[in-house]
Amino acid sequence: MSSPAPEAWTPDSWRSRPIKQDVVYDDPAELSSVLERVARLPPLVSAPEIDRLRAHLRDVAEGRAFLLQGGDCAESFDYCNPEAIEDKLKILLQMSLVLIWGMRLPVVRIARMAGQYAKPRSSPFETVNGEQIMSYRGDNVNSIDPENRRPDPQRLLSAYFHSASTVNYVRLLLDSGFADINKPEAWDLGHVRNKEIRREYQAIVNGLTDALGFMGVIGAADSHLPALNTVDLFTSHEALLLDYEQALTRPVPKAQWQKAAAAAGPGGHRAYEPATPPRKQLAPELCDWYNLSAHFVWIGDRTRQLNGAHIEYFRGVRNPIGVKVGPSMEADELVRVLDILDPDNEPGRVTLITRYGAGKIGEFLPVHVRAVQATAHRPVWCCDPCHGNTTTAPTGHKTRSFDAIIGEITSSIAIHRELGSRLSGVHLELTGEHVTECTGGSQELAPADLPNNYQTFCDPRLNYEQSLDIAFKIANVFRRERAGEDE
Repeated sequence: MSSPAPEAWTPDSWRSRPIKQDVVYDDPAELSSVLERVARLPPLVSAPEIDRLRAHLRDVAEGRAFLLQGGDCAESFDYCNPEAIEDKLKILLQMSLVLIWGMRLPVVRIARMAGQYAKPRSSPFETVNGEQIMSYRGDNVNSIDPENRRPDPQRLLSAYFHSASTVNYVRLLLDSGFADINKPEAWDLGHVRNKEIRREYQAIVNGLTDALGFMGVIGAADSHLPALNTVDLFTSHEALLLDYEQALTRPVPKAQWQKAAAAAGPGGHRAYEPATPPRKQLAPELCDWYNLSAHFVWIGDRTRQLNGAHIEYFRGVRNPIGVKVGPSMEADELVRVLDILDPDNEPGRVTLITRYGAGKIGEFLPVHVRAVQATAHRPVWCCDPCHGNTTTAPTGHKTRSFDAIIGEITSSIAIHRELGSRLSGVHLELTGEHVTECTGGSQELAPADLPNNYQTFCDPRLNYEQSLDIAFKIANVFRRERAGEDE
């Protein structure tokens, strides 16, 4: 017996479903006015860019590329400054170079940037200085300042303009040669305290520089080759506030935009025209709906209810989408989520971002992998080793252990390999700054070091050095795998 056909989807059909993590505003009329303005503003990304990412993620799902996704747990409006953006871009580019060297695969780069302003919470209230106040929900809802926790619709406009400024500066950097492979940033390994690890890292850096030098000798690194002096960098965020996401969801004529995406080359954000889709009414069968607030959006672990508003919204947008998968996800529930979001069994349409914790991955990941293998779905399997490994240090700081993070990644690689599957990506909360929020790594940070430069107002992030450590470790695992060595 075949399943009943799904109900017709529209950008607002989610409103008929129960919703989690919703925000209640004091003035609905003000919210409506703000959303109407956002809906009239230009898109932040283009449909051809999104289609190009879909093609890249198909390659990832089919084992021809690897996904690196990273950035802040929750962006602050204050992070919209040149130094912070450059630092994040630099670490993602350096990590991807190391991964490419170790894996011999292209790396698809997605930043948790230019829109990651919303924060889900386990409770709508928290206690500060003995007083119960509304929880901080992210800069696009309210302020981190305990005196200013009222949800403010005007913050949605601020989120849009801060996202636009960030996207614009990233484009400027990439167009100006910031990612030029002929000019890699200096590799400073002075932070690596362990001499053996430093020698190991230095061998990788030497291999990279030798390879780049050889390319220069044979003329393959000439600056006129676009693939070598620029990269694609895609943006992403958790699509938590559906009112805002709907305001930036736009109809796009199928043939025109798919043709533009196919014609775009590396760094192809310069290839799309016009800047916005035509505003005329389109027959439903002639258009697709794109969320033009980001290239990639995901559903969090708290909002993936099968009959919920978020699943309903996500099933209708053409963007590639992610789903956080944790210990509370039943195997049959995971399959049903995929059936709803990926009815055409498109490789890479859905990225499963697994977040179990190093102590639980052996129990849950094999069950989930086997359940998906029994279907025709071919998602991207991506490991989020940060969220399941959060603890509280003796200093009172929320932290994460580098050893637990790398342990979950290496366990994920091994489990996938044993089951005939493949880990195809990592999803990391990181910053390009020299913060002290996670313990361990080649700096050998101890809990007592956390107060030295603990900056996060949300979850702890890997710092610049620890992020490079992760890339080196993953590269070595896959390099040894290619060489047929026993790990």
